[in-house]
Amino acid sequence: MTSDKSQIVLPSGLKFSGVKCGIKNSGALDLAIISTDKKSVAAGVYTQNVVRAASIDWNRNITPTGNFRAVVINSGNANACTGEQGVADNQQMASQVAELIGALPEQVCILSTGVIGHVLPMKKVSAGIAEAASTAARSEDHFRLASQAIMTTDKGPKTVTQTVKIGDEQIQFAGMAKGAGMIGPNMATMLAIMMTDAELTAELAQTLLANAAKESFNRISVEGHTSTNDALLLICSGESGVKVESEPQINQFAKTLNAACIKLAKQIPSDGEGSTHLVSIEVTGAQSEQDADRVARTIAASALVKTAITGADPNWGRIVSAAGYAGVPMEIEQTDLQLNDHYVFQSGQPIEFDAATVSRSMANNFETRIQLKIGSGSGSAMHWTSDLTVDYVRFNSEYTT
Repeated sequence: MTSDKSQIVLPSGLKFSGVKCGIKNSGALDLAIISTDKKSVAAGVYTQNVVRAASIDWNRNITPTGNFRAVVINSGNANACTGEQGVADNQQMASQVAELIGALPEQVCILSTGVIGHVLPMKKVSAGIAEAASTAARSEDHFRLASQAIMTTDKGPKTVTQTVKIGDEQIQFAGMAKGAGMIGPNMATMLAIMMTDAELTAELAQTLLANAAKESFNRISVEGHTSTNDALLLICSGESGVKVESEPQINQFAKTLNAACIKLAKQIPSDGEGSTHLVSIEVTGAQSEQDADRVARTIAASALVKTAITGADPNWGRIVSAAGYAGVPMEIEQTDLQLNDHYVFQSGQPIEFDAATVSRSMANNFETRIQLKIGSGSGSAMHWTSDLTVDYVRFNSEYTT
């Protein structure tokens, strides 16, 4: 997470705001607006859950676009499973923001996050939109306020900023995300907004964002539950005047976008509700990338694996057996497993290792690395998840009560 103020360099042409409007009973910040000074490019990828929020259908209908002007984000209420009223409230939010910034409703994206099945308190939301629109500014403080306003059960804001050269010219990247629970990769999991002042076409932005999602937000999980509201946006203000159009420029931009998305995505399982470990799972030797990805996801979804990590228990049999029921080919005699760089299973055979040493490495490091080779193929994949703790069960059993 970005914490040093000197590290934050924001893309030009973007304004931010974050306010308290009373959606959350806690009185925390709960509404943000990110807007551009002029028509800009925006692309998006969204949840594949067939039960989805009104905001998802709205955004799908207007992105990718070269006419973007703003996104308004509310937290504390998902506006999902709220029927016709939810659709009308979503429309009202877009219309109000558009009127305040001199745009059209279809130039405004909506992101909502929070509890499912509750109608939005629109009087509070409307007052919050008015305040957020009037206080938006391009400053580090306003960027931080916006990143805090989109949080729900997050321990703190999740942000990333970066300066990068495209050829001989310089552009800025910034991003913010929220998510700690209901995290199950099936597109881009949670809410995230990536921003840059580079100039791209809407079609190119959409292609690069979809590819970045596959390598980052689509490879994280906490408990495997795909949200009704998952969304990832890429906003390109174009204010730097740097056009991304040649193949070298596109490759450099894609590399930077992918790296920024991975950095931001990893912050989500690192903040998994009640978690004590980030678990990095690397699968190699598969017959295809798809096979490797399936094995990594299966391991990440195993409650037995996750609880072993919590207890710093190098019970490698749970990992190998989870890989075995993933439904992909494995060359058992060429299967190796390492935990934090310690071999615990090699060439399909148990080997002697110092269990106490491996356990200490798991207990003393926030990140536990699982490296599994399942054959001689070229397929590989990464996945990041959290461990499973008593605190997670307690938190989620009492979430709405």
